[in-house]
Formats: sequence, C-alpha cells, structure tokens
Amino acid sequence: MEKTAGMSTKATPSVDASSAGPTVRCPTCSGPSLFAPANRYRPFCSERCYQIDLGAWANEEFRVPAPMPAEDSPFGDPRTEP
Repeated sequence: MEKTAGMSTKATPSVDASSAGPTVRCPTCSGPSLFAPANRYRPFCSERCYQIDLGAWANEEFRVPAPMPAEDSPFGDPRTEP
C-alpha cells in the first residue's frame, strides 16, 4: 500500500463501489457508506468507524433518555407504580 502525502490512510471496506444499494452518510466520519448486505459494517463505512462508535457506547458517551420520576414518587418498586 502506497502512502501519498495529504491523503487519508483510513481503512476502507472491501466493498465494490459499484455494488447495488443506497449510499448513506457514515455516522462517525460523515463519509459515504454503502448500505447493503455487502457492507458488513453498515451503516458505518469501515471497521474503524464501527469500533469508534462501539467504544463511545462502552464509555457511556451516548445514553438512551429515560423519563425522570417525580420527586414525590416511590422509586424502584414496580409494584407501587401505576
């Protein structure tokens, strides 16, 4: 693999660019990503972007929002909740 000055060395998936399927924006790097079964990392463009996103979830950088209970409501006992 040759390195060219100024070019990205990010790993690209081994997917033929002419494969049938829509192209979407990669959630991690915003680059183009093939959204088809041929891309095993979809919706990500590469394994690198997939691993970055997985690491963010593992570090709790992303969270699923949950409603906050009222201040006067009992907490933790599902039998007391309506």
